[in-house]
Amino acid sequence: MSASTTTYLEAEIATQPGDWLRAADTARDHAHLLPTPGERVAVIGCGTSLYMAQVYSVLREAAGHGVTDAWPASEHRLGRGYDRVLAITRSGTTTEVADVLRDLRGGAYGTVAATVVTATPGTPVVDLADPILMPEIDEQSVVQTRFATGTLALLRSHLGDDLGTAAKQAQKVLDDCAEHGDAAVLGPAVDADQITFVGRGWTNGLAEEAGLKLREAAQLWTESYPMMEYRHGPVSISAPGRVVWAFGPPVDGFAADVAATGAHFETSDIDPMADLVRVQRLCLVKARQVGLNPDEPRNLTRSIILSPQAGPDQV
Repeated sequence: MSASTTTYLEAEIATQPGDWLRAADTARDHAHLLPTPGERVAVIGCGTSLYMAQVYSVLREAAGHGVTDAWPASEHRLGRGYDRVLAITRSGTTTEVADVLRDLRGGAYGTVAATVVTATPGTPVVDLADPILMPEIDEQSVVQTRFATGTLALLRSHLGDDLGTAAKQAQKVLDDCAEHGDAAVLGPAVDADQITFVGRGWTNGLAEEAGLKLREAAQLWTESYPMMEYRHGPVSISAPGRVVWAFGPPVDGFAADVAATGAHFETSDIDPMADLVRVQRLCLVKARQVGLNPDEPRNLTRSIILSPQAGPDQV
């Protein structure tokens, strides 16, 4: 860490605009290992990696590239039949992901191509699938930021998205936070005691990720829902002093529904990945407010490695 930063998380958040641009080169270099149009694809991961898988699955199908499902590694349905499995794991040691790749290698689901995106060379998954290694976006903070968004940038680039604008917008978020302070950029969310994140389509995964980040880093009460589901129950927790944060354009009437609860409605017209950087900065603020080190979330480690004896009620 440099002298100007207080946590690894802050330093790692700051590299993302450049990471996203470099990810386009990685996508080109490894295009032969990534899904091709027409393949039936399953994307697996755990935690943050699962949410990035969910984002990509919606984007790939929307681009017309074929059936794409996102599964928790522990709850997959690979028996449905896929041409390729794409696994995402920062550490390369997550038990559930490694177990799935071993099963694939053993032919449990027929002849299926397997690719893994990881930040860590020399880990078990590298020998179990065709690896795309991205050690330049590995992290020392337990809380994931740049590996998650860097992997998503890789996959969006492979689909043909130009992330130049998103990178510029994310850099402006970071520059504005440095120049004007986080409160000026993040608004009422800085003082909120509860935040509900909502999305639509591909941004549902980003809403889930945003909620997870604040729970991990600051133990804040957050919830995440598809935007149209907000009225079906979650609206009941919105109140003055709380925030509803939308990734992407809100549906007609949504802002008014939130306003009627007294909660603040937060939205932005920047690329939702750049908007996620705002949430990551909020993690730093909220962690400081309650005296927590966001690099070391309570009860979490860099990788979840289960003992071989672990049964369903031990996991």
